[in-house]
Amino acid sequence: MGKAVPKGIKARAEEVQKYFPDKITGHFDQNKALLNSLGLPLTKTNRNLIAGFLTRTIRQAKEAAK
Repeated sequence: MGKAVPKGIKARAEEVQKYFPDKITGHFDQNKALLNSLGLPLTKTNRNLIAGFLTRTIRQAKEAAK
């Protein structure tokens, strides 16, 4: 089992996914760069958690579609 993701991280990730669905990819570094370019007030840890959560959800969605 993996680590649980805090509600705040999930909420911010879902909000980013809602407004920028076409810019989110299955690559962590690209998602991290996207979050940096948005200029959100995020700490390094929170940015990485959000980027990782977005990456994982996109990859899971692609696997489910197969």
